Amino acid sequence: MAEFDLMLLLAAALFAGFVDAVAGGGGLIQVPALLMALPTESPATVFGTNKLASIFGTGNAALRYARRIALPWEIALPAAAAAFVCAFAGAAAVAWLPKAVVRPLVLVLLVLVMVYTVVKPNFGAIAGARLASGHERRRALIAGAVLGFYDGFFGPGAGSFLIFAFVRFFRLDFLHASSAAKVVNFATNAAALAYFVPSGYVLWSTGLAMAVFNIAGALLGARLALRHGSGFVRGVFVVVASLLIARLGYDTFA
Repeated sequence: MAEFDLMLLLAAALFAGFVDAVAGGGGLIQVPALLMALPTESPATVFGTNKLASIFGTGNAALRYARRIALPWEIALPAAAAAFVCAFAGAAAVAWLPKAVVRPLVLVLLVLVMVYTVVKPNFGAIAGARLASGHERRRALIAGAVLGFYDGFFGPGAGSFLIFAFVRFFRLDFLHASSAAKVVNFATNAAALAYFVPSGYVLWSTGLAMAVFNIAGALLGARLALRHGSGFVRGVFVVVASLLIARLGYDTFA
């Protein structure tokens, strides 16, 4: 690999870690960089290497959140368990369900999420009254299963969808929703690696070098999110969702 390509990947990993720790969507940055730097590698190898780099940053962001705020474990853990199982199933489903069918649907959903967030200025500003524990657990299992499958199968925007779901359906503020999303994202990354590693779809030296920078970006992103609170997370969320819409719109209609 050329020195310029490696520097590109490390810079992308740093920025992806930062964005992912705050509002999800790090794959929007890291995957295109890998595709550009590794044009001869298979898509599976690109995705496997991306997951290897991402899981370290996501894990460190989750730990940093857990040390500073009360993580909603009663929501995050059931969602993470369901997401792990369904993300693996999603990765296996790639062979029989064409992604071209999924992309327009995801684009529409992202637009709806963006519009909903923008037109409701108080959405996610403060936490609302929590649901009954049994009801929360059922919702967590459903949300984790659906978004875990999506992340394993397609991926773009999974972290942002998780944050939106935790705010909309569990009445969390954006800061606590982002912290819970990191726990679920860690589970989906682990499930994907359980599929990619035995199949030999990981470039270890590249992925581990990127992981160091992804961790650094994630630590910075989590620190700023904790310092500036839900308003900061909401702002980054809107920016990331807008970029995802632009990218998926281009891929769909170009």
